This record gives sequence, C-alpha cells and structure tokens, in this order.
Amino acid sequence: MSGQWMHRLQHVLAPHSHSHDTSSKVDTELETSRQGMRALWISLLVLAATAVLQAVIVVFSGSVALLSDTLHNFADALTAIPLGIAFLIGRRAASRRYTYGYGRSEDLAGILIVLVITASALYAGYEAFRRLLSPQDVRHLWFVAAAGVIGFAGNEIVARYRIGVGKRIGSAALVADGLHARTDGFTSLAVLLSAGGVALGWGWADPVIGLLITVAILVVLKDAAREVYRRLMDAVDPELVDKAEQTLRETKGVNDIGAVRLRWIGHQLRAECEIIVDADLTVAQGHAIAADAEHRLIHAIPRLTAALVHADPHPGHREAHRELDHHRDHHHEKHDHGHSH
Repeated sequence: MSGQWMHRLQHVLAPHSHSHDTSSKVDTELETSRQGMRALWISLLVLAATAVLQAVIVVFSGSVALLSDTLHNFADALTAIPLGIAFLIGRRAASRRYTYGYGRSEDLAGILIVLVITASALYAGYEAFRRLLSPQDVRHLWFVAAAGVIGFAGNEIVARYRIGVGKRIGSAALVADGLHARTDGFTSLAVLLSAGGVALGWGWADPVIGLLITVAILVVLKDAAREVYRRLMDAVDPELVDKAEQTLRETKGVNDIGAVRLRWIGHQLRAECEIIVDADLTVAQGHAIAADAEHRLIHAIPRLTAALVHADPHPGHREAHRELDHHRDHHHEKHDHGHSH
C-alpha cells in the first residue's frame, strides 16, 4: 500500500519538484486523512446519541421547540457524511486530468456545510417568528430543560473536537463543521433558557430567545463562509508567505527572491517560488540550491507537501525572461481588450 502511494506521489511531483522524505510525507498525508475520518465518525456517533436522548424526552414533553432542536441535531450528525466522502475522494491518486489530485473535494463539502448552516439559520428564524405570532404551551419543563443541557453538551463536545482536529490537519471544511456544531449547541441552550422563561410566566421568552439564536447562527455562518470562500479563492495566511520568503532568503546561494505563491489543496499546502542565483553557476549547482530551498521550506511551513522552486540567473535574469514577458504582456493586452468591450 505504501509503495503505491509513493509511486503516486512521485508521479505527481516529477520531474520538476525536488522532493525529500517522500515516504514520510505519504504517511503524514494518510494520517491527516485518518484523523479527519476519525473525527467525523466520533462526532457522528456523539450527535446521534444526543439526538436520540432528546427524542425520548420529546415523547414525554411534547415540546415543539425541543422537537425542532432534535431534528436539527439529527440533520447535523448527517453533515459528517459529505465531509467523510470528501476525505475519501481526497485520498485518490492524481490523474492526467486531475493533476493536483482531489483535495478540492473538501472545499466543495465546505460549501455544502455552509448551505446547511444557512438552512439552519432560516429554519430557526422561521420557527421563532411563527411562535412569536402564535405562542404554544410547553409541558414538563424540567424534561425540556434537561434535553437542552444534553443538546448543548453533545454539540460542544463535537465542536471542540472537530475544530481542534480541523486546525491540526488544516481542513477548513472540518473547522466550519465544528463551528456549525457550536451554534447548534447554543440553539439547544436556548431550549433551556426558554423553558426557564416559560416557568417564570414569560410566554414570549421562547420565541424571542429563538430569534437571538438565529442572529448568533448568522454570525458563525459569516465566519464559516469566509473561511471556505478564502480556500476556494486560493487565499493563505500572509504570515505563511512571509515565512516562505524569509526561509528562501536565508538559503545559502540565494541572492534574492521573485514571486512566492502558496495554495491549499484540501488540507495540504503547495508552493511555487522563484529564487535568483549567480549566473555563472552550473545547472547542477543551481539545481542543488533550489532543492535545498525546497527542503528548508517543507521543514519551515507546516503541512507544506511540495514546492516548485525555479532558479533565475543574476545578473541577467530579466533578459532570460524577456520572451516570456512578451507572452505575458500579450496575454494581459488581450485580457484588457476583452474587458473593454
């Protein structure tokens, strides 16, 4: 199995990338995928158990608010499925059509999770507004309050676990799913607060708190959507770019640096960098400096699995790219001309 993965990785990286410690990188990639799958399965089981306990209490209390929260938790448990599918798809080897592999499937799953959070916010808002217009009695308040606590605890456990693993393996979708679970925990807590309000004779407490929770869900939706959007737009933390530039400048034999680009593909980072070296070096010497620069980058930047480092000669690196500059300028002229129409 590990031999197949090594061959696949070499096929993706060859011939221009100077890969080091390939087998350990493959093991790391598989381990991060395993951690993601483990987080999904555990959170699925915790949320399902939470929803089942709440469903039992729904039978005793007849609470519509608790029924909504229970159905909500069942739905949230099921969001682990598309993300799990994405992790499995992401393990597939790169092909001649998908030359960077299938890591983007995580970002697509992230979009689906954002849509689920949006639907949750709309549904919670609708239910709260409906109850505000037509109040309903809630019975067996102690049971309802207990179910709210159970829902909050289950969701918060899942949220902490998902967010922790997501940040550790670099999965924006898993972090978004964790944030989603956290909002659902507060939705469950709203059931507890509304039960307390009703017990005090405040019939309006249930719908008003429901509307406040809807606002809280929208705030988390904004954060989750921004994270997924940035991944889709190839955004990275500018501090990573600073770290990459610093690492390249400190590499022996590098006189200066050109463009430095980083992008996420699933929960792995890739880099494309330009370095400027002495013009009188041999090809082998220039290659050695580029390989050393890549090696240092991979050790300096977490979750960076490959870096394409291009060496330009100095002096004369501008002349060396004169023909390319002509093509680039021509492309920009065509692009601008197209927009003028």
